[in-house]
Amino acid sequence: MSDTVTSRLPGFHKLPMEERHAHLSRMFRLTPEDLQQLLGSEALQPVLANQMIENAVGTFSLPLGLGLNLQVNGRDYLVPMAVEEPSVVAAVSFAAKIVREAGGFIGEADPSLMIGQVQVSRYGDPTVATERILAHKEQILALANSFHPAMVARGGGAKDVEVRVLPAPEGPRGEPLLIVHLIIDAQEAMGANLINTMAEGVAPLIEQVTGGKVYLRILSNLADRRLARAMCRIPIPLLADFEMPAEEIAEGIAQASRFAEADPYRAATHNKGVMNGIDAVAIATGQDWRAIEAGAHAFACRNGQYRPLSTWYLEEGHLVGRIELPMALGTVGGPIKIHPGVQMALKLMQTTSVRELAMVFAAVGLAQNFAALRALGSVGIQKGHMAMHARCVAVTAGARGDWVEKIANLLVKAGHVKVEKARELLANLPAEDAAAATGTTV
Repeated sequence: MSDTVTSRLPGFHKLPMEERHAHLSRMFRLTPEDLQQLLGSEALQPVLANQMIENAVGTFSLPLGLGLNLQVNGRDYLVPMAVEEPSVVAAVSFAAKIVREAGGFIGEADPSLMIGQVQVSRYGDPTVATERILAHKEQILALANSFHPAMVARGGGAKDVEVRVLPAPEGPRGEPLLIVHLIIDAQEAMGANLINTMAEGVAPLIEQVTGGKVYLRILSNLADRRLARAMCRIPIPLLADFEMPAEEIAEGIAQASRFAEADPYRAATHNKGVMNGIDAVAIATGQDWRAIEAGAHAFACRNGQYRPLSTWYLEEGHLVGRIELPMALGTVGGPIKIHPGVQMALKLMQTTSVRELAMVFAAVGLAQNFAALRALGSVGIQKGHMAMHARCVAVTAGARGDWVEKIANLLVKAGHVKVEKARELLANLPAEDAAAATGTTV
């Protein structure tokens, strides 16, 4: 394996963890303290956890893996992923390898524009109220920006004011909803705190201008001004696998995409596959994954029907995949600067801006989705899942060390991936092998 930074690390999954650490140390010049953070022993001390949330009683760990082979806009990325699902890291790594052979992902991301919402009631005539608000736009923007002068100095802050009049949910007899949108450039932050501060800060002025009463003043997690996109073009011959023709697998993926576009029941599971990868990276890098999920699913039904976040189609001998979704991320704020494990994850990713980070997230989501559809459109999802699940079953049954993989392989070969079967396999081993397999003495 090379000591230069690359995401292409053949055989990495076969190495003992100590050797994986040694290789990462050479690539990233990690210190012993960095490695301790990877192991979790120093990632989040109880005293820090107690400062981060209310009623803290400890910390909770998830496995941290690396998605390999990812290349976006010609640059390699090692992607930290915190997740309990056995197949997620393997799936994104395998899918990224195929896309890498096809030239990698192309990504792009919008500027970090977010929306702060101010709800106005008892405002009188909606047309008059709207005109008054827009007539005072510059005053509202100046007031909003006065709450974050440092952000403004860096080129961010409130940029525009928009007014939306929405039909009353009670029908014609109800008062239409008057909603003021502050369009705010959050730059390298996800932006929740600064947006909420600005929205709350301008509320008295909006009340004064309209003569109305302000209630809610808060950001929207439908960050549709802050979209990230990724695409790939895979020559169809690269898809051959499972002893099936490449054309048949390509057609299966395209048909699965058509299914998701037509049916929200399928689209929900399609998008869950996308978010399998995105959430795992979000957790590892300290992002607000609940906000990302909420924004993604709201964006998926923006046209009145819940639809897939990604699509796949055949074009001129290629399978083409595209994804677009809101991606409100941060490289500052929240737990990002105070959580040592998050800092370690970002050190491994080596992104230089929040927009670059968003492109990587989008590519991970598309890779994860490709891996799922590739299996669904050919041999079915269970074959790949069972191979990964078998390892967990083997560990649950008591297997340890190299025997985890051996027992897992026997379970898959038997077509019976159950704990009782794994225990039976362990019990039938010769005494010396059984002792080695379970980490006990003869």
